[in-house]
Amino acid sequence: MKVLGISAYYHDSAAALIVDGEVRYAAQEERFSRIKNDASFPEEAITYCLSESGFALEDLDYIAFYDKPFLKFERLLETYYAFAPKGFRSFAMAMAIWLKEKLFTKQIIRKSLKKIGGSHARKIPIVFPEHHLSHAASTFYTSPFAKSAFLTIDGVGEWTTTSYGLALGNKGIEVLGELHFPDSIGLLYSSFTYFLGFKVNSGEYKMMGLAPYRSHQSKKVQGFIDIIKEKLVDIKEDGSIKLNKAYFEYPVGLRMVNPKKWESLFGFKKRGANEPMTQIHADLAFAAQKVLEEIIVKLAHHIKKETDADYLCLAGGVALNCVANSVLYNEGIFEDIYVQPAAGDAGGAIGAALAAAYLKQDLNFTGLKKPFNPYLGPCTSHQKIERLLRRHKCPYHYFESTEELLGAVADHLAEKKVVGWFRGRTEFGPRALGNRSILADPSDPEMQSKLNMKIKFRESFRPFAPAVCEEDYDSYFEPGKQSNYMLFTNPVKASIRKALPKNFHELSLEGKRKIPKSDLPAITHVDYSARVQVVKQGVNPTFWGLLQTFKKLTGTGVLINTSFNVKDEPIVNTPEDAYHCFINSGMDVLVLENYLIVK
Repeated sequence: MKVLGISAYYHDSAAALIVDGEVRYAAQEERFSRIKNDASFPEEAITYCLSESGFALEDLDYIAFYDKPFLKFERLLETYYAFAPKGFRSFAMAMAIWLKEKLFTKQIIRKSLKKIGGSHARKIPIVFPEHHLSHAASTFYTSPFAKSAFLTIDGVGEWTTTSYGLALGNKGIEVLGELHFPDSIGLLYSSFTYFLGFKVNSGEYKMMGLAPYRSHQSKKVQGFIDIIKEKLVDIKEDGSIKLNKAYFEYPVGLRMVNPKKWESLFGFKKRGANEPMTQIHADLAFAAQKVLEEIIVKLAHHIKKETDADYLCLAGGVALNCVANSVLYNEGIFEDIYVQPAAGDAGGAIGAALAAAYLKQDLNFTGLKKPFNPYLGPCTSHQKIERLLRRHKCPYHYFESTEELLGAVADHLAEKKVVGWFRGRTEFGPRALGNRSILADPSDPEMQSKLNMKIKFRESFRPFAPAVCEEDYDSYFEPGKQSNYMLFTNPVKASIRKALPKNFHELSLEGKRKIPKSDLPAITHVDYSARVQVVKQGVNPTFWGLLQTFKKLTGTGVLINTSFNVKDEPIVNTPEDAYHCFINSGMDVLVLENYLIVK
């Protein structure tokens, strides 16, 4: 059975092709359109999936869209009715879009598919799994478990904002409980994202990275936590929540919150997007993060009681919060936790297709025997690379041997150069996992600042993730969940940490950042943590080989691995994208397959 999954029209549009229950191809539309978080119909992503697979549109058995538009429309109508007369401006704007387009999603999908497959688009059945079922299917059917509990948390799907239940390989997915809009864990967290001056639906990870800079005046931080729990959210013992609607505008407004009410509540003004970050912003970010973690842990305890499952699968945008994932894992409620690498809405394309495949075909899922393969996007050819280099009259060196290439790249990295690394198929999801990466030496104390300011053009407080081979993990990091997808954090090993100066907690955020925290200062966050990618030889042998080559040369088995893009741009998708990113930033070296270019 061949199923095409689609997510579209909200953010992070994507397409995925599932063949006999296996994910073969998947890509986000933003990689082709070069529009960050592109919400448009994923025409180019679909075209990629079909052309690479060799299937035509008429070969498909089903097309699966990742939510139910009519249920979502019902939620909008009921919500506006409940809050009337508030929100008329927002209602008028929303209805104009819905009455023109979104109510006719099925027809629009067929019309868009007609551009790709002609009249055949009319004949293929289109199914609409619920949004949170798509999330649940995306994580369970890509997990190593034949049976597990699941938990999905995001802003909102149709009505559901959180769902949990039990997934059995031979019986499907059983939902046991849900939270409904407007009570939303994801939108609660996004409200703080908004108040702290970050962009909703893409800036949440920045707030997570800011949180560890919190002050160590426990009364101040605890005061923020108390305000959140007393004024904004009522957290029940089972992890369910009730939000105080007086402080939130997202149900019917054009903003997440009323800034004046929040300013009165927390004692400082909403930060503008370009205004400086100060200690008080970090303190509130930390408080919001701790409240999120408390809710998730309570939910997990309740799910364990309800299901008695040994394992838990997570999905939804909140499952990209690697700090909360690690807190949950370290609670030891479940024997193991799995998070799908494209846990947000892009992964809904995979989930919708998997839900359709397993429910329609009645397949028996016994758990993946190897880690889920995230390298599902496009690759390139030597001919395309050579045409690009000739067009730009760019000198290069071509390596016949991959081993020789790895040696040359390791030499450049050892000389503290920054390398743009473009090899193999593109990763699916928000993290670069060693195929579309910017790489550098983590032992250089200036590297974090150099990467943030001269190459990524982003906030200086942002940490960088380390990549380490599975065999070398214990040499650099404390025991914890080892993630192939950068979805958990791990403490840097005590033996390589550096003592902090006595006045450390009195320093500014930038002052704290500049103090080396370990022998690998560029990947060690202010709280001695790191978002580690554990690289397995069987999953990505070339990237594993580069890490090993660098280790033999320098004695260090860790590299900085950050996504191959600059601020506000998607990860590069083509050699042309990579070349322009390389030329227009402070990168020193570019690798395009076996071609090496030195600036």
